[in-house]
Amino acid sequence: MNIRAVIFDIYGTLLEVSPPTEDAPARWEQLWRDSFTTSPRLALAQFSAACDNIVTREHAHARARGIPFPEVCWPAVATEALPELRGFPVVERDRFLVQQAQLWHTVRMAADTAAILRWLKDRPGLLGIASNAQAYTLRELEKALATHALGMDLFESHLCFWSFEHGFSKPDPHVFQILTARLAGLGISPREILMVGDRFDNDIKPAKAHGWRTWQVGPAGDGNWAGLRETLCGTQLKASP
Repeated sequence: MNIRAVIFDIYGTLLEVSPPTEDAPARWEQLWRDSFTTSPRLALAQFSAACDNIVTREHAHARARGIPFPEVCWPAVATEALPELRGFPVVERDRFLVQQAQLWHTVRMAADTAAILRWLKDRPGLLGIASNAQAYTLRELEKALATHALGMDLFESHLCFWSFEHGFSKPDPHVFQILTARLAGLGISPREILMVGDRFDNDIKPAKAHGWRTWQVGPAGDGNWAGLRETLCGTQLKASP
């Protein structure tokens, strides 16, 4: 097997996702006071419900336009649910949204995940990402990588698909077609691409449909990171010409 590019999913793959901490409602209240200098107009659960309604509406509109797996623009959703954000400069708004996302889940990168990224960094070949994500995902990934003395420069920017930038998400075949075309431009064929993800429906099945090789992490998949490294040790990782 000759692998020249490895494409990673993020949530559930590079980043472990856990429920929010028990103090999330209290942290929301503090975030509101720090941001708006007033008492909260909405509880965290109310804000979440309002966002869910907006997302449901926007998904329905997108599907009516022929987009089967739509992705929303999170700043637009959050600002509609929370008009107080409209007067914020973009940098401050985005800082608020990063902190807000951390109230819905917690993420971390496991040591064995970081270890294989570090190992791949020192080998030939290209690394990329195919993620259903929002802008705050990049901050979460950047922070998690930094805890292991790694950076976003591991990944080729032109081989990173972030769903929020396109308005559609995995498992839409266009996600994989875009990356297949970009890699083809580098002389890399589908059989030389490896998709690493945790979900069969979102990651493995559509990647296989495009002729990619796949590795499903987690209990339902091929195995763990050590197994992937062992498998890749038997391959010929090559750089693009």
